[in-house]
Amino acid sequence: MKSVRIYTDGACSGNPGPGGWGAILVCEGKEKVLSGGETPTTNNRMELTAAVRALLALKRPCKVDLFSDSSYLVNALTKGWLENWIKKGWRKADGSPVLNPDLWQELLSAAAPHDLTWHWVKGHAGHEYNERCDRLAVGEIKKLSGNGPEEDK
Repeated sequence: MKSVRIYTDGACSGNPGPGGWGAILVCEGKEKVLSGGETPTTNNRMELTAAVRALLALKRPCKVDLFSDSSYLVNALTKGWLENWIKKGWRKADGSPVLNPDLWQELLSAAAPHDLTWHWVKGHAGHEYNERCDRLAVGEIKKLSGNGPEEDK
């Protein structure tokens, strides 16, 4: 089973508003860079989309370490939130509906073949891959807003 490190980030201009996501997959010293965007959307949807798209890019089951600056994403998977939401029929502890159930279900499906470990990283704190993913996401927002693409440097 190959080991892959995945770094993801999502961004939104306004919430909701135009959004973008970026992901970098690193395996055996090689990188695959992915990005995309949509409008209207929310920051959390873009964070989830980045993880889903990155996992779907894997062609076979892998040992994956996925890094995200989204507490929403990482905590849902590492603190049992997602499991509880499913048990409660996609309801939170207070009885209100869970947001983004479509993307959570896509994420579960995309993650299923892999041996996955989730890691939270502090955003905008100088982490090389997190910063690059942020630039990818912001670049997608700029494309949607008509301000031209931003290159990942």
